[in-house]
Amino acid sequence: MFKGLSAFPLTPLIDGRVDQASFVSLIERLVKAGVDSIGALGSTGSYAYLTREQRRDTTRLAISVSGGIPVMTSIGSPSADDVLRLADDAQHEGVSGVLLAPVSYQKLSADEVFSLYEDVTRTISVPLCVYDNPATTGFEFTDELLIALSQLPHVGSIKLGTLAQDRTTAARRVARLKEQVKAGVTIGISGDAQSLRGLQAGCDVWYSVLAGLFPRYFLRLAQAAQDDDRNEIGRLDAPLAPLWELFQRYGSLRVTATMAELLGVVASPCLPRPLKTLSGQERSQLKALLETTLRPLLYP
Repeated sequence: MFKGLSAFPLTPLIDGRVDQASFVSLIERLVKAGVDSIGALGSTGSYAYLTREQRRDTTRLAISVSGGIPVMTSIGSPSADDVLRLADDAQHEGVSGVLLAPVSYQKLSADEVFSLYEDVTRTISVPLCVYDNPATTGFEFTDELLIALSQLPHVGSIKLGTLAQDRTTAARRVARLKEQVKAGVTIGISGDAQSLRGLQAGCDVWYSVLAGLFPRYFLRLAQAAQDDDRNEIGRLDAPLAPLWELFQRYGSLRVTATMAELLGVVASPCLPRPLKTLSGQERSQLKALLETTLRPLLYP
């Protein structure tokens, strides 16, 4: 399941409760587009802000309307015991894989992170994706640790959070990882602004925020990158430059959630408190960008 385009939809909320109707609509859009997998309850899905029951019920809902497309769900939590319980819940609901970031209040050591993954992979029966997301966890994986984790049972993919700007340097890193990780473990890229570079550098899968809202467009973009069709990449990526700037300033979750609100596909506000979507001048600018350029391209 860890290949191609993995789309990570929002988990819209209303007064702290999951807006199931809007969530189902988002999943159905991914199914119609034909994404390769669905990352329910990723960072875009606000997993860290939801209760165990909400995470279990939302995972079940995603699977029920996935149309057979593999569904992966996040099991990250500061407590290792909670991670194990969340893994049990996810497997009971029938996930095709789990996603684990080393979430913590206290900064973790490399040994603590390895022990966490060792404990989890000892107990699960579905594939696990190692989630490298230093922007939210504060933990930075070394390549040596990623390679060591890939040797654990059931590890199926590594989701890179950072990649060098230089294409040659990025390609060398991806090639080195592929040579040294356990056979069958794929290398994925996240962070939509850098993901085209990751695919061109040899990554196997794009774990995408915006594909969760605009799956058809990002399927085309992913295919162009995998084909190394630079003309098509340039044509499709150029209109997105303002979004990459907004991502850099406000974070991908806030920007994506704001677009979903402006498009009317979720209620406003849709994020878990205390998170807020863009407001004031920034929201007006994004609305103008959607109306003049992005909506006809991304949300036909």
